[in-house]
Amino acid sequence: MRFKDKVVIVTGGANGIGRSVAEKFAREGAQVAIWDLADEVGEQLAADINGRNEIALYKHVNVTQSEDVDAAVEALVEEWGKVDILINNAGILRDGQLVKVKDGEIQKRMTDEMFDMVIDVNLRGVFICTRAVTPYMIRQKGGVVLNATSVVGLYGNFGQTNYVATKSGVIGMTKVWARELGRFGVRVNAVAPGFIATEMVMAMPEKILDGMKQHTPLGRLGQPEDIANAYAFLASDQASFISGTVLSVDGGIVVGT
Repeated sequence: MRFKDKVVIVTGGANGIGRSVAEKFAREGAQVAIWDLADEVGEQLAADINGRNEIALYKHVNVTQSEDVDAAVEALVEEWGKVDILINNAGILRDGQLVKVKDGEIQKRMTDEMFDMVIDVNLRGVFICTRAVTPYMIRQKGGVVLNATSVVGLYGNFGQTNYVATKSGVIGMTKVWARELGRFGVRVNAVAPGFIATEMVMAMPEKILDGMKQHTPLGRLGQPEDIANAYAFLASDQASFISGTVLSVDGGIVVGT
């Protein structure tokens, strides 16, 4: 019960890694606010958590909309009194090569829409949510912000100009905020997952999954719970002197590249 009476926001908390994170913190005593756009799934998750005599609520929040986020934070503080931990997990993919070439001919280019959509959610959304939450943390003289980056933000990846740009940007913002907010008792860190066996990933062809495993020195995909455990450690008092760091949870893939 490391997080008894702590108030936690998990963006993108209805599915995948976010779902595991929400469940992990609820099991350890936190009051968990699940923010997502997947209303049916999110509401059911909150109901399931509450049905276990744990505490959760679901709210439809678009992290790209400042007014939406500001209102959601204000409502949460009014209901639960504070925000102790923000986990910026929400993210999307819109993969494509910068310029695709076939048989010496230009076939297509990454569109402005593909680039802007990913930037809007994965980078701007992290900025908007953190900007909304940290004034409350400053006033209460403490808090934790945890950001989802990726190992591809450290070493790049074919066909992911937009996604890598956001994840590299999140690393940069994490370091800036750790410097700016540390004097107020607010710690800021990031987690960089490798290949994780979410539903989206497991729907990929077996050949691609095998390639992921082969590139991972531990020879397997990570589980969403592996990432949830990393967030829980960084949010806990056990990590009270850790700020501005990026924790890779990747089975050694950065070493293996």
